[in-house]
Amino acid sequence: MHGLYPLIGLLILLFIVALFIKFFLPVLFKGQIAFPFQKEPVLFTPAERSFLGVLETALGNQFRVMGKVRLADVIKVKPGLSGSSRQQAFNRIQSKHLDFVVCDAKDLSVQFVVELDDSSHQQSGRQARDEFIDKALAAAGVPVFRFQVKRTYSIQDIHGAIFEQPATEHKA
Repeated sequence: MHGLYPLIGLLILLFIVALFIKFFLPVLFKGQIAFPFQKEPVLFTPAERSFLGVLETALGNQFRVMGKVRLADVIKVKPGLSGSSRQQAFNRIQSKHLDFVVCDAKDLSVQFVVELDDSSHQQSGRQARDEFIDKALAAAGVPVFRFQVKRTYSIQDIHGAIFEQPATEHKA
């Protein structure tokens, strides 16, 4: 029985230490453990930034371009599915992002999506992701235009690819 008291004392001490670590240690370090984040230096890669400038000029004032938008903020799961099917469909779109979403400048309604494809889009996994995004957007009635990364872009080429082609999937 006497050997049991030290064991109970040790367990109580471990419990108190665990509570301290869980509740007080993050406060002492002012969030350094609880929030291990830092700012990204830039939102767009140099290629994306270059393309964005030309895209905005090609589109004119009637459109606004949003960058790095979550797919689930552009399309949603249709009603009528069971709870598990609905969640499964949402899970497929929730963590994917689009390069550029083009909206009407007046009401910010989604007009179409523009994807900028670099050499990573030649990998099979990336191609499967791109195919899924293209099919999901098509099912929701959102046109998508794909452009290859280049050193320079022509305002006229981008404008023509978007406005002079049928409003369906397009690869420029």
